Amino acid sequence: MQKTLLMIKPDATERALGGRILARVEEAGLRVERLKLVRLRDAEAREFYRVHAGKPFLEALVAYIASGPVWAAVLSGEDAIARLRELVGATDPARAAPGTLREAFGCDLRRNAVHASDGPESAAAEIGFFGLTEERDARGG
Repeated sequence: MQKTLLMIKPDATERALGGRILARVEEAGLRVERLKLVRLRDAEAREFYRVHAGKPFLEALVAYIASGPVWAAVLSGEDAIARLRELVGATDPARAAPGTLREAFGCDLRRNAVHASDGPESAAAEIGFFGLTEERDARGG
């Protein structure tokens, strides 16, 4: 079983699409292992997107991700990373294949509803970033 991270971005959270997105993920055969609602501060958003350091869109991306709460979800399943990336679709919702999450729920290139890890290393780092590496019982222990 492979694990990956799905982040439901502020535009989708603001439009109350989290449940619909997670339902589509589960319908695609991926299991939601852990889920956390979080609001990233600017510094945290900058750290999350450090791979884009120096790129002209970084400041706008940081401001957007820090603009509202996001859902961070650890998903598991056979070949979970590739399967989720296929379900998510192209970064630009206008170019995303029919039936993908971004085609269905994305607004534009930046407000594209979701983020998905792109490989095993980024999945592990992103899961750790959100503090979702440890399983906890219902009492929070």
